[in-house]
Amino acid sequence: MTALPSDVNCRRLFLAFTLLALQGFGGVLAVAQRELCERRKWLSHDEFVELLSVAQVLPGPNICNIAVMIGDRFAGTRGALSALTGMILLPLILVMALTAVYVHFAHWPAVAGALKGMAAVSAGLIIGTSLKLTPSLRNNPLGLSLCLWLAIVTFFLVAILRWPLLWVLPGMGLPACYLVWFILKKRAT
Repeated sequence: MTALPSDVNCRRLFLAFTLLALQGFGGVLAVAQRELCERRKWLSHDEFVELLSVAQVLPGPNICNIAVMIGDRFAGTRGALSALTGMILLPLILVMALTAVYVHFAHWPAVAGALKGMAAVSAGLIIGTSLKLTPSLRNNPLGLSLCLWLAIVTFFLVAILRWPLLWVLPGMGLPACYLVWFILKKRAT
């Protein structure tokens, strides 16, 4: 675990996550990794991957779950609330305003084209973040090759076969968790 900076307080958490939310509107996870690990150095890449793993199995948006966990880590419950509020307050206001504008312009072909272009950009951000975080898997107890195999199988099940996440997550996640538990238990003895 990286050493916690002593100057992080509720105000800084609120501002950091507000800026983060505004930078990555619609695709904040890619920006979050760069901002939290590389720019602010609040987390190592390994810690970010661990938090993201936990965030993905919790209900709600991954980045909001990460905000709550980081806020709690630095400033307890007040920090968690500050980070979460920073993450959702301004984007909520912007979405409400954009929705009002969209109602009037949705029928324009340029607006429909812009939304399709943004979908491609969002997919690129997710792929880029995944590739950037892949080296962190070397430190995983399962090892890089098994982690990549699990990722490929999971991608195939969800993206190609279109299996519901309700089945894929426990079907792939529970055996992987058991395997890590078994490996760590074996190492401890």
